[in-house]
Amino acid sequence: MTDPDVTGTDIIDRLAAKGDGVTGDGRHVPLSAPGDRLAADGGLVWGVHHAEPPCVHFPACGGCQLQHVDEDSYAAFVTARVMGALAGQGIAAGTILPAHISPPRTRRRAALRAMKQGRRVTIGFAEGGSHSLIDLSMCEIMDPRLFALIEPLRGLLADLIPDKRAAHVKMALTDQGIDLLLEGVQVEGLAADEGLGRFAANNGLARLTIDEGEGPQTRWEPEAVTVSFGGVAVPFPPYAFLQATPDGEAALVSAVADALPAQGALADLFCGLGTFALALGATRPVYAGEAARDLVLALKGAGNRAQRRMVAEHRDLFRRPLTPEELNRFAAVLIDPPRAGAREQVMQIAQSRVPTVAYVSCNPGSFARDAAHLVAGGYVLESVRPVGQFRWSTHVELAAIFRRG
Repeated sequence: MTDPDVTGTDIIDRLAAKGDGVTGDGRHVPLSAPGDRLAADGGLVWGVHHAEPPCVHFPACGGCQLQHVDEDSYAAFVTARVMGALAGQGIAAGTILPAHISPPRTRRRAALRAMKQGRRVTIGFAEGGSHSLIDLSMCEIMDPRLFALIEPLRGLLADLIPDKRAAHVKMALTDQGIDLLLEGVQVEGLAADEGLGRFAANNGLARLTIDEGEGPQTRWEPEAVTVSFGGVAVPFPPYAFLQATPDGEAALVSAVADALPAQGALADLFCGLGTFALALGATRPVYAGEAARDLVLALKGAGNRAQRRMVAEHRDLFRRPLTPEELNRFAAVLIDPPRAGAREQVMQIAQSRVPTVAYVSCNPGSFARDAAHLVAGGYVLESVRPVGQFRWSTHVELAAIFRRG
C-alpha cells in the first residue's frame, strides 16, 4: 500500500524513549514502528518493521508498550536508549555490544493487581496511564508457571478481597517453585484460613504469604524457600528482588565476568541477595555491601554455609559509601544501584585507584549521570552491554565496564 501524499518527513525513523515513533520532522506517533509512514489523513502505512502483536490485550495493557515492532527494531530501541543517555552526558563508549533481549514468556517475577466486584475478581496489569485493570486471559511475558496460577487465584481471592476493593498479587519463581505474596487481603475465620493451606497445597506453592496491613505473615512454607546464585542457595524473603529473567541475569553476570581480572578481591556494592557476589566469587575474596538487613543476613548465612571467602556487611552506601582508602584494596568494584543511581558512592570510586569498575544499571539516565563522574575522575568507558529483560517494554538495563585511564 502506498500513499502519494507521503513525504520523507512522514516516515517513522526511530522510537522515542517512551515508545512513540518519531517522524523525520519530529512528530510523535503512538503505536508506530520504524519504517512506517504517516499518511495525509493521519493514518499509518505499515512498513517492514511493523509486527503483529502476539497478545490480545495489547496495546491497552500497561505491561507492554512495543509489541508492534519487530525483533530488530526492539533491539535497536534498547541500544538507542543507552547510547542516547550517554550522548546526553557527552560520553562515548569504546564498544557498544549487541543488545541481549529476553525471549517471550520468561519473566520469573510479576506484580499484579486484583479487584473484586460482586463475586467477580479481575487480575492483571493496569492499563497504560490508568488505574483500570486488564483482566488477563493470556500473557506473553510471564513464565507460564506464573500465569497458570492466575485462574485459581480468582477463586481464592473472591473470599479474601472486600467488595470493590483491590489487592496486590506478587509472584516469583524460586528453587522450590512459586513464592506468592498477597497484600491487602482479609482472612476472616477458620474456613478462610484453612482455605489458604488447601490452595497452597493444591497448587504446589513453595510459600504463601499474606499481608493484611500489618506486615507479611507466612501461612505456608513446607521447606525453606531459596534462590540460587553460582550454585549457592540463598534464603529468599517474600518477593525479594530478583533479576527479571534467568537469561537476563546470565547476560549481566557474563558481561561483568568477562571484564574482571583473573585474580584479586572484588567489591559488590548494593549486592542484594548476592546475584553477582556468589556467581563471581567462587575463586576470589568478595566484599558485599547492602543496606537491606534481611537481604544481607540471608547472603551472609549462605556464603558461610558454602565456605565462600566473603564478607557481607549491612551498610547504607548512600549515607556511608566506601571511601577511596577502602576501595583501593580491591582489584575490581561492581556497583548495581537502584534506579536513582548512586552518586555518593560513585564520587568516592572516581577518587579511587580501582583498576576496573563494572556498573550494572536498570536506568540508562541515572547511569549516564554517574558515568560522567567516573569519566571526570579519569576512568574510560570501555564497553556497554544493553539488556532488555522487560521484553516489549521501555524499561532497559545494562552492564558497563570502566577502566582506570
